[in-house]
Amino acid sequence: MNFLRRIVKPQNKADENFYYELKELLNFKPIKLSYYKKAFTHRSLKLVDSNGRPINYERLEFLGDAILGTVIASYLFKKVPEGDEGYLTQMRSKIVSREHLNNLGKDLELIRFVKSNISKEHVSNNIHGNIFEALIGAIYLDRGYNYCHQFIYEQVIMPYVDIERLEGKISSYKGFVIEWCQKQKKKYKFESYEDSGNQSKKHFSVRVSIDGNIIAKGRATSKKKAEEIAAKRVYFAMQNQMLKS
Repeated sequence: MNFLRRIVKPQNKADENFYYELKELLNFKPIKLSYYKKAFTHRSLKLVDSNGRPINYERLEFLGDAILGTVIASYLFKKVPEGDEGYLTQMRSKIVSREHLNNLGKDLELIRFVKSNISKEHVSNNIHGNIFEALIGAIYLDRGYNYCHQFIYEQVIMPYVDIERLEGKISSYKGFVIEWCQKQKKKYKFESYEDSGNQSKKHFSVRVSIDGNIIAKGRATSKKKAEEIAAKRVYFAMQNQMLKS
């Protein structure tokens, strides 16, 4: 089908204004405005379609949440090739945290589009993040995954995702782990050994134990790198405990 024929032109002045504001926000042309209208419709309006199904942003929020998580996971997987599953999960959780998404929604001023029977001064703070996810769901239904990826990259990853900042700007994970163990009067041990396996290039593996329990392992072409990788894994395995102490 010809692309131009797919565009649903605004039917009135309100829709026309909505269309151009969306276009400026998204940085591409929306096609079916009904998806975006639903993304900004609050359940308090109690709207239903011809089949009696609710018309509000909640189902789109569910969809957008899944797509956002996928795009962020893909970015982290490529950006941090040395990150293991635990590290990648922790980083993704930080990026898509409710607090972060609420701030994103506020920065984009998405609340201006919301239709609700509740005044904007009295809605839950989480509405900002909820409608941000719903907007991503609307983009997916309207333009597909690639446009979602573009929007998330431009509005989330480029301006907000700083790997070092999200990691807490720790310059040396080994130093951090040692310092924490000393403060908490815990016994620690970095045990290294050669581990080349079937590879011609020499590799080193490091086991880190705390109070006699092996917490994490690391492997690299130098002992120092292996220690740092292992220490980083210790940090993410025990992050909640370490940051509370």
